[in-house]
Amino acid sequence: MKLSFHILDVFTDKRFGGNPLCIVHGADDLPTAQMQTMAREFNLSETVFLLKPENPAHSARIRIFTPTKEMPFAGHPTVGTAILLAEMKVAGISGDHEALIVLEAAIGTVRVGVRMRAGQATFAEFDAPKLPVEAGILQPLERLAAGLGLIPSEIGFENHRPSCFAAGNAFAFIPVSTRQVIERAYVNGSDWAHAFEDQGVVGAYLYTRQCVHNSSAFHVRMFAPSAGIPEDPATGSAAVCFAGVVHRFDGIPDGTHKRGLEQGYAMGRPSQIALTLVVSGGSLTTVRIGGQAVRVAEGVIQV
Repeated sequence: MKLSFHILDVFTDKRFGGNPLCIVHGADDLPTAQMQTMAREFNLSETVFLLKPENPAHSARIRIFTPTKEMPFAGHPTVGTAILLAEMKVAGISGDHEALIVLEAAIGTVRVGVRMRAGQATFAEFDAPKLPVEAGILQPLERLAAGLGLIPSEIGFENHRPSCFAAGNAFAFIPVSTRQVIERAYVNGSDWAHAFEDQGVVGAYLYTRQCVHNSSAFHVRMFAPSAGIPEDPATGSAAVCFAGVVHRFDGIPDGTHKRGLEQGYAMGRPSQIALTLVVSGGSLTTVRIGGQAVRVAEGVIQV
């Protein structure tokens, strides 16, 4: 059996930046084990398998795999898949277009708005299917620092302290004092395992306010070796959870607030994620993730 696939770079408007994503078409007859094997073969942060939707009014059902496990939800596969499906719908039709792509994921139904403009990389944005909630207490500061090859005094800034939030996937959020410190961080062998592996988190999400671009609010890195991702160039699902961090520590008032997140710079794959938070009555009511994507390659795989 031969299946076609596309590769896109997501959360970027330039090829060979952002987070690469493979999308495999017509995967209805593939068993789960075969999907996992193919994801390991592509060896990208995530591979998406497209299936017929259970609701015929929806665009597609998707299954998302890292090289080592299936994920109920992930941000850059959602953005990239929606952009590819929207572009395929209007292939050969010139001009500007907008589309609503409805994806059935393990976490639930996700509606993605897509904006296509001539001469620009296509942009997509979705409301997170789950809002972030606090998800337990992390290890002591000294152990977290050791797991990242840092010293305890380099972790934390202002009132920000390590925290754990989940929105389907759970992440450890580690505030770091400067961009120079965040660039020195790494997965520190057995110390990493002691700090993070027993916490039930996908990975550790480091962040600082010191950014490369003035348009960004936070500079971030994300390590997830247990998921087969030593470092991720752009992590939409963690950005959803990060909205909980921003709401908790920055005390933002009621209204709509936008925060630009830059990621992937240490890997040479600059990424830009648009994070929108809506606060009402003091509570976080909506989290929205957006970004661009560009096609890089397409082909056929023999299975």
